[in-house]
Amino acid sequence: MARTGLVAFVLSLIASTCSAQQWAQKMFETRSHDFGAVPKAAKVEYEFVLTNLYKDDVHIASVRSSCGCTQPRISKDTLKSHEKGSIVAAFNTQAFSGQRGARVTVTIDRPMYAEIELDVKGYIRTDVVLYPGEVALGSVPEGEATEKKIRIDYAGRNDWKITDVTPNSPFITADVKELSRGNGRVAYELAVHLKDGAPAGYLNDEMTLVTNDRRTPQFPVRVEGLIVSDLTVSPAVLMLGTLQPSQKITKQIVVKGAKPFKIIEIRCEDPSFTFNTSSEAKQVHVIPLTYAAGSNAGKVAQKIEIVTDLEGKNSTATLSVIGQIGSPLAGK
Repeated sequence: MARTGLVAFVLSLIASTCSAQQWAQKMFETRSHDFGAVPKAAKVEYEFVLTNLYKDDVHIASVRSSCGCTQPRISKDTLKSHEKGSIVAAFNTQAFSGQRGARVTVTIDRPMYAEIELDVKGYIRTDVVLYPGEVALGSVPEGEATEKKIRIDYAGRNDWKITDVTPNSPFITADVKELSRGNGRVAYELAVHLKDGAPAGYLNDEMTLVTNDRRTPQFPVRVEGLIVSDLTVSPAVLMLGTLQPSQKITKQIVVKGAKPFKIIEIRCEDPSFTFNTSSEAKQVHVIPLTYAAGSNAGKVAQKIEIVTDLEGKNSTATLSVIGQIGSPLAGK
């Protein structure tokens, strides 16, 4: 009888562990990625996006990799209900070459313990090298155009050529110019142009360079930059979390401008939101936002517009507020 009870306990424990693994796996959009063939010294990263589908906070305790060719990091270790985060896997193209792969283990310790495995692989070329490893546009004021250049070196065939370059972003254009050729070595200059109509926010583009190499005809080049608006609000998405009926909560939002400004009006369709604003002209406004939850359970989703006296198209800042009143089901 004791033996039967022990077997039942072990089976129950195994079932519980499997359930916890499935619970955690459901949060990830994908759990594997192939970088393909990438140049030596290139900045190559992939974000494994996950969403907290549950009412409790999810805490990511750690990440580790089975190989030094991949360096993982956590973008945000605590995710509230319905909040997104990511595990970023960076391919170490500086120290490694050839076909490489790694298993990234993500450990979650709250609200339940679970380990999730993410797989990455790719081929790090030694015949194509980027200097520097990405096109870093830096911080660019919204409405301004800019240009950055990098060098591409190739060692191998005398007739190797870059035949085309294709950006993914409609706000990026690029062209290549041959710098030198001889003794099996070719050098190109890649010039990347940011158009003046690019919207404010983080730009993360991966353009594709096409060559006449039949075995590996193309390779990616990463483009990063931050287009800075005259007016920004932080956070762009305010998470209220899970509230009890009739509970009040106060959060802070920060509005920054390129120059001092006044807040003229805050527009919100839900009267449950109240704001404490200043009439002074300041470059940074810290605004307390208070939300009074109603008596009925349900989701909270509201758009808030902050109108200022700044001139032009960037006179209004917008943010979204998301929350939950009451206790939803544990699942989605």
